[in-house]
Amino acid sequence: MESLPNDADRWLAAKRDDEEKRFLKGSRKHPEELASAGRIFLEFIRGFQALENLGRCVTVFGSARFREGHRYYELARALGNRLAGEGFAVMTGGGPGIMEAANRGAKEGGGISIGCNIMLPKEQEPNPYLDRFVEFDHFFVRKVMLVKYSQAFVVLPGGFGTLDEVFETATLMQTGIVESFPIIAMGGDFWNPMGDFIQNALMKEGTISPSDLNLFHLTDSIEDAVSMINAGFNAEAV
Repeated sequence: MESLPNDADRWLAAKRDDEEKRFLKGSRKHPEELASAGRIFLEFIRGFQALENLGRCVTVFGSARFREGHRYYELARALGNRLAGEGFAVMTGGGPGIMEAANRGAKEGGGISIGCNIMLPKEQEPNPYLDRFVEFDHFFVRKVMLVKYSQAFVVLPGGFGTLDEVFETATLMQTGIVESFPIIAMGGDFWNPMGDFIQNALMKEGTISPSDLNLFHLTDSIEDAVSMINAGFNAEAV
């Protein structure tokens, strides 16, 4: 596992952040675009090498801002522990908050704990409960890895980043790009308004199909979540 970031690492994170801003700013000269393409290619290769042979794996999404003792942190920690007991590797974005909690629970449960981190100058550092840790420069490369190696997804409360991750995953399932594995939303009080919006706005206006509602499963029961995940794996194996 890579070491936790120091001041030099944070300086490098800021430099990478500047590089990504330049990459997304618009058209550039051909040599600059080619150099970016090469860096992105190598970033994918680094991820493939770090994450091969994981076996059964569940990705957990959620906010970096919840701390130990918060009900969502403790829910994610208990979930990680239970998944480890079932023989699943637990993958997260590798940072603090919900990510730390799920990784911590997996580690405490004797399972494999994985982090796909992106170092940000102000907020995200890798948590200390990771057996495998790979760091990415670009958000979109990191999201590919979080989806590619997992066959089930659990989303706990979070902000824009969490919503981006879960709805991109749902879109890939909706369009048939990836298999329709369970997306389990935990933290019902948080997600209930989103469920109302999906049904009363998206469904009402016809921007999604009724069958798309089956992509999401809402529960606060760890046992129910694990049962749905196991059912998904068993269905895939048939």
